Amino acid sequence: MKKQTIKEILEDYKKVLHHDITVYGWVRTFRANRFIALNDGSTINNLQIVVDFENFDEEIISKISTAASLKIVGEVVESQGAGQAVEILAKKITILGDNFTEERDKTILQPKKHSLETLREQAHLRFRTNLFGAVFRVRHAVSFAIHSFFNQNQFFYINTPVITGADAEGAGEMFGVTNFDLNNIPRDEQGDIDFAQDFFGKKTNLTVSGQLEGETAAMGLGRIYTFGPTFRAENSNTTRHLAEFWMIEPEVAFNNLEDNIDLAEDFLKYVIQYVLDNCKDDLDFLDKRFAEEQKSKPEKERAKEGLIEKLENVVSKRFKRVSYTEAIEILLNSKENKKGKFQYPVENWGTDLQSEHERYLVEKHFESPVVLFDYPKEIKAFYMKLNEDGKTVAAMDVLFPGIGEIIGGSEREARLDILKQKMTDMHVDEHELWWYLDTRKFGSVPHAGFGLGLERLVLFVTGMTNIRDVIPFPRTPKNAEF
Repeated sequence: MKKQTIKEILEDYKKVLHHDITVYGWVRTFRANRFIALNDGSTINNLQIVVDFENFDEEIISKISTAASLKIVGEVVESQGAGQAVEILAKKITILGDNFTEERDKTILQPKKHSLETLREQAHLRFRTNLFGAVFRVRHAVSFAIHSFFNQNQFFYINTPVITGADAEGAGEMFGVTNFDLNNIPRDEQGDIDFAQDFFGKKTNLTVSGQLEGETAAMGLGRIYTFGPTFRAENSNTTRHLAEFWMIEPEVAFNNLEDNIDLAEDFLKYVIQYVLDNCKDDLDFLDKRFAEEQKSKPEKERAKEGLIEKLENVVSKRFKRVSYTEAIEILLNSKENKKGKFQYPVENWGTDLQSEHERYLVEKHFESPVVLFDYPKEIKAFYMKLNEDGKTVAAMDVLFPGIGEIIGGSEREARLDILKQKMTDMHVDEHELWWYLDTRKFGSVPHAGFGLGLERLVLFVTGMTNIRDVIPFPRTPKNAEF
């Protein structure tokens, strides 16, 4: 007989009412030697097990403690208490895994509050808490919805390399990959590291983006997307940065900038609506937590809307589309800028916008998600299409409340001569990217794409405030535990 999860039992309990069933799970609480709150991770909701302790050996009862794992056979009955529709009258209890006595008082699974930092240090246990159970079930739903959206829209899923010789961003903040004995690194006649003797015969790194390889696939398959791990060796210990994170990068042949913006908006709304439709219990829990967290903030820093309300508003509102030039005018003339309240003052056209500027536009000026487009060419990557004015590129960023930039993308420079000139101007090695230039030689077409950091989207959807709390095992400077 198929094992049933607690989620299945609670959602369709009428099928098993007054029947004996077998359930498995971990003890959340055990009250008065009578009531077990059992959870198996399938839902945030517990299944109440009623124990007549007189019918069980004292040794069994003594081992039923928080975090212990159990197999229980019993009858499903309508609950006499508040808070649950059904409960199980236990007939047989098997201890699958004890919570060892000496650890019981130390475990983070005891029903008391722990800091998120403490939970982060116990990543092997934090999945058992209500908070992180909810976060990671939502992360799963977001990931599933991403694949579903692209599949429904005839995109092909492409796996781009984790190990690469290309630096898509041109920032140089990449982790090197080598098979050298670090105590005996070969060098050439000039004293430089001789990568020709390394495993791949050249200098290689962990990828910061699958975009360049994705573009080559789009030139034959039309619509593709990548979804995989990316790495940045940026020494930033902030709530917004990870050294390892997951990126989604669609690339579409024959799309221009406007098509790209439409795709980004449709994509985000689809994914968020999927979570609203399929993660109600977890979102209700996260919404209450979000509200409690807001109460502890100074009034002027509190969010204007609850978590679920925020998500519903993003889905229902059309994203405001604003040129970079218009955005700079708004920021230059804002009270915050004139009164010196921005940490990074906006002084002129050409300023590279910071998170505080992006959030001002979204949260205070427009009060809706914003898409900024047509940025100065100097502050954007070499592969972005040069506009006719010669000053701007066909770039776009989607800005969300509480987050700032959540998507960055562009129409790509499809003209070989202009792309080569931009690479020269920005000191990008043509020889390293010969294969990328070749995509502009064999039937080049207008094409566009964008990148979305999965963790930033999960951060937004769950209402969490530290990006380390929405990835199972965060990798940050001086931290590679687990």
